[in-house]
Amino acid sequence: MPTTPGGLLRIASPGDGPELVRLWALLFDEDDSPRDDVWRGHAREWFTQFVARPSLVRFPLVEVDGEIVATAIGTLEVGVPNPQCPRGRTVRLANVITLAAHRGVGYGTLLVNDVTDWARSIDADRVDLSATPEGQRIYARAGFVLTSAPRMKLVL
Repeated sequence: MPTTPGGLLRIASPGDGPELVRLWALLFDEDDSPRDDVWRGHAREWFTQFVARPSLVRFPLVEVDGEIVATAIGTLEVGVPNPQCPRGRTVRLANVITLAAHRGVGYGTLLVNDVTDWARSIDADRVDLSATPEGQRIYARAGFVLTSAPRMKLVL
């Protein structure tokens, strides 16, 4: 697997689930409320179900001295083919996080490149993501562009 200063890129294994859920919580500034336990349980189940399905999900992570310090997720979404997505295959890039003490050395770029390379390997048409203003520079360097498509959601 590729390395970068002090870190090793590898694909998550089943035993990485609890640590990845802990990192994902940092993305949402979650506390230890009862609601927090619900999503964490669902996240652990989801990870267990998909970790061994490399045609549908990609779980790259960066490890430094045996500690997971950065991760990302790529998930394949299959929809109706259309002019912007001729095969109807979109990869959603999400949960890109690097622990604060390990930022600025290229781990985020390494993870983004890994997921985009995977997307190409599974014949996806595109990679979509939502980015914070702080994260946009990494994605722009990787070739992502801002779109004008409005985004809406309904929380159920």
